[in-house]
Amino acid sequence: MKKFSTIALAFAFPVAVCLPVFAQETGSTQPPALSSKCTFLPDAPDKHVVVKGDTLWGISGRFLRNPWCWPEVWGMNKDEIRNPHWIYPKQIVYFDRVNGRLRLANPLGDGATGVTKLSPQIRNVSSSGMDAISAIPNNLIEPYLSQPLIIEKDEFANAPRIVAAPEGRVYMGKGDKIYVKGDLKSGTSFQVFRPGIALKDPDTKAIIGYEAVYIGAVKLERTAKTADGVDSFSVVSSKEEMGIGDRLVPIPPTPIINYVPHAPEKDITARVVAVYGGVSFAGQNNIISINRGSSSGIDIGTVLELGRYGKIIPDRTNDKKPIRLPDEIYGQLFIFRVFNNISYGLVMQVTDVVSVGDVVRTPAK
Repeated sequence: MKKFSTIALAFAFPVAVCLPVFAQETGSTQPPALSSKCTFLPDAPDKHVVVKGDTLWGISGRFLRNPWCWPEVWGMNKDEIRNPHWIYPKQIVYFDRVNGRLRLANPLGDGATGVTKLSPQIRNVSSSGMDAISAIPNNLIEPYLSQPLIIEKDEFANAPRIVAAPEGRVYMGKGDKIYVKGDLKSGTSFQVFRPGIALKDPDTKAIIGYEAVYIGAVKLERTAKTADGVDSFSVVSSKEEMGIGDRLVPIPPTPIINYVPHAPEKDITARVVAVYGGVSFAGQNNIISINRGSSSGIDIGTVLELGRYGKIIPDRTNDKKPIRLPDEIYGQLFIFRVFNNISYGLVMQVTDVVSVGDVVRTPAK
């Protein structure tokens, strides 16, 4: 599946988008019933005025038991989910209690007369796209969007590498010069990384990748003059000291992606591979990786449940025969970056700590 993103133009339609969809898919303007997971809170407000700093997840949480049900309560079909309407500050989200749906309005009329005019608008990403509210707090995931996270086998075997430094130095920091060997492919700005811990599949125990440790950024100062020469770089920023053998990858452009929370289209069962940073446990707003990726049908915006298998304990009332306790669901995971066999997600609401090996799966209907 493709990323749910809007790159060139974003259309903000202030009128409800659900009725035409109902007519196309069911031949009726009656909204289909919501799944049991996508019910409204009993104390849901009648409306919410969008303000700067809001997130799609937060707004949805004001109305819904499960914020990831946003596409369903808007009655969005698959094409609309892939090209979501952006929501901006000062727009109003209404709770249509009769039809059990959320609707978006954009007051543009004369405040003195009290007239509210509803009309579609086109917004250019370059001028106002950054003003649109995000699905989740962007500051929590932005460092992980452009920095390399995973090194798959042999993927960077031919990546440019640091081979030397002036005066025979071994480690370098901000402002220092480094010498690089390898094909720059006409690039001038690069990130520096080194392979980190091996990521093992909790089920098969096989290594499925290596976590890339981000070191810093460098800028080309002078290209090699001979075939056996080296390129000269200056260290622009340094998270930690760079060393001989560290690898360079081009700095990608920062994407403008409007994530839409959604359940996967098919049943997925995965396991927590690691907590980013090498620690053993994670909590809310931490980053974790799982052993499923695009090859399993996961894409950006996928929401999964976090849980763990029920423990097997002895039955103390019946000769200590083994009994299995129920599986426990304790939180939700929002996937924001996907590789072939590994995905990274932001831990959302949780009632327990996340541990390596815990279960990750499609939310129950």
